[in-house]
Amino acid sequence: MSNDQYPQQNLDPRQVSGEDRTAAVFSHLAAPIAAIISVGWLNWVGPLIMWLIYKDRSPFVRTAAAQSFNYQITMWITSIIGWILIITVVLFPIGIVLVLLGNVLALVLGIWGAIRTAGGNQYRYPWNIPFLR
Repeated sequence: MSNDQYPQQNLDPRQVSGEDRTAAVFSHLAAPIAAIISVGWLNWVGPLIMWLIYKDRSPFVRTAAAQSFNYQITMWITSIIGWILIITVVLFPIGIVLVLLGNVLALVLGIWGAIRTAGGNQYRYPWNIPFLR
């Protein structure tokens, strides 16, 4: 994805307000928190709610929430594919790897995204399907 889709990535971190940083951090942390509470099935809900609230109020938060949502949905789909492979029995080992990767990466990179965003920088997840912008 090009930077013109996320123009606020080039902002000086000092230009991002404290309120926007807090909301952006929560956009990233909502996913790991929901994943723990819902055993990984609702990790995309928090970022979606943040995107809906901030999509017209703050480009910084909108981008953080969209990145988080897109990544969490991608990992959610990965986990579902993994569960389908587990059920087939023959592809059980591949399914286990996909489920573990989907859940562990969603948790770890969600926390890493929150840490990066707390400094006023946008965090771009390494793999995601762009559903929201």
